[in-house]
Amino acid sequence: MTYAQVSGRAATAALTTAVLLTLSGCGEDGAAAAVTPASVEVAGVTVLRDAKLHAALPDAVRKSGTVRVATDVPYAPFEMFVTEGEKELTGLDYDLGQALGARLGVRFAFTPQKFDGIVPAIQAGKFDVAMSAMTDNKERQAVVDFVDYSVSGSGIMVVKGNPEKISTLDDLCGKKVAVQAATNQFDLLKAHRRECEKAGRGEIGIQTFPKDSDAQLALRANKVAAQVLTKPAAGWTAKTADGGKAFEVVDDPAATGGYNASPNGIAVSKKLPELTDAIQKALQSLIDDGTTTKIFEKYGVASIAVEEATRNAAVD
Repeated sequence: MTYAQVSGRAATAALTTAVLLTLSGCGEDGAAAAVTPASVEVAGVTVLRDAKLHAALPDAVRKSGTVRVATDVPYAPFEMFVTEGEKELTGLDYDLGQALGARLGVRFAFTPQKFDGIVPAIQAGKFDVAMSAMTDNKERQAVVDFVDYSVSGSGIMVVKGNPEKISTLDDLCGKKVAVQAATNQFDLLKAHRRECEKAGRGEIGIQTFPKDSDAQLALRANKVAAQVLTKPAAGWTAKTADGGKAFEVVDDPAATGGYNASPNGIAVSKKLPELTDAIQKALQSLIDDGTTTKIFEKYGVASIAVEEATRNAAVD
């Protein structure tokens, strides 16, 4: 059976209404449980429920009909408010959560939570999972399990048309480059500046700014040849700024997810191993039928998507 059927248009508002609509029903133990729709629209794709994956969920999750999800909002393009000051959410993580929920036959209920409090809240049993562009690393693996859905690092953004013909970090040698101060991207540029000097190609003229938005203004004004920022932020900015007419992202074939890329994952409570298994299998099914591709494309970050739903991919 084909799980996904691509429709003619995305319907974010309709998706939100459909997902948030729940009916009162009874679980196997007679307790009230949320009843999810048979299908949900996500990024222009109709996602259908898989009965076998639903049956594999932990009893408590299956009977409640809800997976409790912690997320730190905003962090574009992963999690954002549809309207500033309102509670309705959107973003890559949110859409992916709705698709996973639809495939598993439950609702992924997102609740804002400050980032540094997310893992402790999962440990305390307040949430089942976290979807918040969280880096999968060995330290976190000690207290939660990860199902990895993207790999991302630093990216290069240039003005539309790429007049300087930049395609790799080496092409930044001898050029002025904008970057936010005190970031991993700043450290990346400093390290590569030394490589440029060793190769005799001229040092990178690093221009630091207090915010990414300030660096973008310098790029717009042609005061720099490029800006280095996180690959996801670069993709989202290029897609949305001036309707996609202001910037573009350099996609280096040797670093498709970005430079110094690391896995990002859905963090799952170690008390719920069945949920980790079910989410991994559901994610793989969404990868296989092309749903995740549509979601990542919607936010301009197709290059950071993984082809295999791995678990605890980070290594020492």
